[in-house]
Amino acid sequence: MDAAHRPDTRPDSGHTVFATGDHAGYVTLRRAGRPRRERYEMGRALRDATPRTSLADWSPPAGRADPVELIRSAHAGRVDWLIPVRIARMAASPYAFLRGSANIMAADFAALPYTGITPIICGDAHLGNFGFYASPERQLVFDLNDFDEAHPGPWEWDLRRLVVSVWVAGRQNGSAEKDCANAVQECVSSYRVQLATLSEQPLLARSFDRLDVEGMRSAAESAKLRAEIGRAERRARRRTSDRALPRFTEQHDGRLRIVQEPPLITRPQPHDAERLAEALDSYLRTLPPHWARILGGYTLVDVAHKVVGVGSVGLRAYVALLEGSSADDVLFLQLKQARRSVVAPFQHGDQARHSHQGQRVVEYQQALQTVSDPLLGWTAVGETQYYVRQFRDMKGAITVEGISADALADYAGICGSLLAKSHARTSGASMIAGYVGSGDKLDEALCRFARSYADQVESDHAALLRAVDAGVLPCDREHAY
Repeated sequence: MDAAHRPDTRPDSGHTVFATGDHAGYVTLRRAGRPRRERYEMGRALRDATPRTSLADWSPPAGRADPVELIRSAHAGRVDWLIPVRIARMAASPYAFLRGSANIMAADFAALPYTGITPIICGDAHLGNFGFYASPERQLVFDLNDFDEAHPGPWEWDLRRLVVSVWVAGRQNGSAEKDCANAVQECVSSYRVQLATLSEQPLLARSFDRLDVEGMRSAAESAKLRAEIGRAERRARRRTSDRALPRFTEQHDGRLRIVQEPPLITRPQPHDAERLAEALDSYLRTLPPHWARILGGYTLVDVAHKVVGVGSVGLRAYVALLEGSSADDVLFLQLKQARRSVVAPFQHGDQARHSHQGQRVVEYQQALQTVSDPLLGWTAVGETQYYVRQFRDMKGAITVEGISADALADYAGICGSLLAKSHARTSGASMIAGYVGSGDKLDEALCRFARSYADQVESDHAALLRAVDAGVLPCDREHAY
């Protein structure tokens, strides 16, 4: 076998790992890859070792780690006074808990059957991590939009996390169990069909596949989802740097500065602000020369720490305000702390594979998205590593809380299709297509899994609430949002 397909049997997991996400197999144009049909048959053969029906199983194993302890372990290195905000956001609902507990799922999934096909995965592929953003041409596109946990890993882990989020969201919206099952089956079926379609396309052609607003409307069969797409689109088009100016800034001594809203928006100490300014200068060197020259025409005006997300709360995240040639020519950048992916320890142990976690996030985002923010880059302040992106870049999301069962199923199908597109862009598409096949065995298996694991999420969320009530975990609901 060549390097791209050489199996590596890991004694700690017992799984055969095909290094389909490893750059080592893609360093020459003088060696032919395996034919598509052969890779497809390799995928089919994996059904013997890992039957598709085996993906249905979930029950908490003996000795499963305490979810509260895993939550506490994730707080290491975070800003202490923001941990109660993180707990409050996770405590809000089982769906919110799911959003903040990628590390719990990774630990659980590592013990479950998987094929060993490891493209680059999102690592945190739940419904809330798909959304609108602006392409470099300022067109509104819809795709995966969170890559803090992106890493080479089992494709099944992404799909498992996505279908569980569908079931948990459905329950939270009051949907019947049969409606949750329908939404999950729509998600997996769309993943399977899209992956099969893209695996038959030329490698370059599949890399251009993307979903814009009109394409998303066309894909939505539910009138209620089309209405939500319209609302999300309008919100996204308003989320630009110039429109953020009056909301996030004020005049102080004749200069603009970012408004403080403690504890969610706070100003760093002058020494720390200077170090962040130096880090932004270093960030310029990670951009393509054209974009570095453009951004170099702006001047840093102010910087503030701004809490974002659910799982990310407590990590260092800064917003930088830059001004161009006039007072109304402004740009907000976000510096977000990057740490090792929750997937990484279960793929190659304690030693980090990536020397710069911000660079990892950026490169894997560009691998998984069809088009990306042109201002993506990375930097560091001392030992703390960051990735940098535009803060107000026409970003918007479909609100899953409260949508109808048919709209949820529709939306789950769109997300399943986009996840397949992202996996197919990296490697292993033909092998995955061969494994999943054209029937509904995978759909049925993951439907059973999603229901069982949704029960687990609700149980873990209840354990979190008990820990809060007992004073084991601090919780600041007053300042959560």
